[in-house]
Amino acid sequence: MKKLDLFILKSYLGPLFMTFFIAVFILLMQFLWKYIDDLVGKGLEWYIILKLLFFASTTVVPMALPLAILLSSLMTFGNFGEHYELVTMKAAGISLFRIMRPLIFVSVLISVFAFYFSDVILPKANLKFLSLLFDIREKKLAFNLREGVFYNGIDGFVIRVGKKDADGNTIRDVMVYDHTKHMGNVSMTIAEWGRMELSSDKRFLVFRLYNGSNYEERIDLHRNEITRPFQRTRFSEQYQMFDLSGLQLTRTDENLFKKNYEMQNIRQLRFSIDSIGTDLNRQKKIERDNMVNNFVVLSGRDTMTNAFKRKPANNPSSHKNRRFLASSVINSFNPEDRSSIIAAAANTANSVKENASVAGENFAILQKLIYKHQIVYHKKFTFSIACFLLFFIGAPLGAIIRKGGLGMPAIISTLFFILYWIISFIGEKYAAEGVLPVWQGMWIASVILLPIGIFLTRKATNDASLLDVDSWIKFFQKLFRIQTEQGL
Repeated sequence: MKKLDLFILKSYLGPLFMTFFIAVFILLMQFLWKYIDDLVGKGLEWYIILKLLFFASTTVVPMALPLAILLSSLMTFGNFGEHYELVTMKAAGISLFRIMRPLIFVSVLISVFAFYFSDVILPKANLKFLSLLFDIREKKLAFNLREGVFYNGIDGFVIRVGKKDADGNTIRDVMVYDHTKHMGNVSMTIAEWGRMELSSDKRFLVFRLYNGSNYEERIDLHRNEITRPFQRTRFSEQYQMFDLSGLQLTRTDENLFKKNYEMQNIRQLRFSIDSIGTDLNRQKKIERDNMVNNFVVLSGRDTMTNAFKRKPANNPSSHKNRRFLASSVINSFNPEDRSSIIAAAANTANSVKENASVAGENFAILQKLIYKHQIVYHKKFTFSIACFLLFFIGAPLGAIIRKGGLGMPAIISTLFFILYWIISFIGEKYAAEGVLPVWQGMWIASVILLPIGIFLTRKATNDASLLDVDSWIKFFQKLFRIQTEQGL
């Protein structure tokens, strides 16, 4: 490897890693703001939080990596132009394409890795992340007993304490409702004071209560609805245990999430698309056969003989003759049969209409599910292609603006990335709703980026002053002069 290539690689890889981790951190902060309410107050262990953040950071790579490539390539060539290194290379007879060649090779490797990541690593990361997030969101809040507030976090009990001492374990004016019998407020314990302790395995909370009473309505006795028996028991000391296992984080079987399209690779997506498509075609055939059978509304009646007692006109294509044929069929029956035939036809028509409406909704659900699978399928390719195309936007754009650092390059790269993201988002939404074919909606952003990259690369190769204000002023003055001459 030549020293020039090594210099260019060192100048590029540093900003690439820096911008990548910055982008991941920013997107990770967005995740925390979104799910902060589901994480706070759950009493989660620190390693569970770290595991969740690690899986979440893995899922944001498809957004962070293209942005990092765009920004780092723009910064690298902007620094080359700002410090006249790019001018020196060109003065030595080295073309811009030759300068970009080692980075093009790196971009190809990154694109290959991006495809591998989206096909192999990302489905597993989505499975780990979404299953862990689901369990955390389903977890109850950690035990937090506050003064004067009824706490119902422990299954089967409602607890209230009037005051907690400074040690955090001594409680006073204690009230405990026992709902384990699922019969309402039939059992209650009141104590003047007590102490809270955890068992050695931290699975049980132990209340050691003093100077209190137990109140219970004896609904288990004979004729309790009439006599309303009531029992009161006083105590000087009593122990009461509460099971805290319901407050622990329980993990759901990950196999329950594996059928989701976000957790599948290319091979699994193809199989799912074929399976859902086969199921959709089978249901359409069943519904079509049922509809054909439901239209036999006059089965069991000799309608054909009565229908042709009167011959219609010779032109069967006219609406008038068809109405005459229908009236001939109906009028050929006596009034009682005629009413039953019309009622049966109306009921059958309504039934067919309702069945068709329900079937249409089911077909739409299955079709949208196919669209979602196809969107994820195409994303695995568009992700890697976007990494390659954004390099051919950032590198020539940096050579044109000739500004390094995180100022101007960050602004320009953010604008381009927002443009790319908006186009991708709109295309994906149109594809999910069936407005556009899935391949068109998912590839429209890449199709738009391709000519932009070619245009910028050509301008940078020809040393065009694309962002020179004076050149644009001269261009518009010349254009205005031409229009004025044509007007004369």
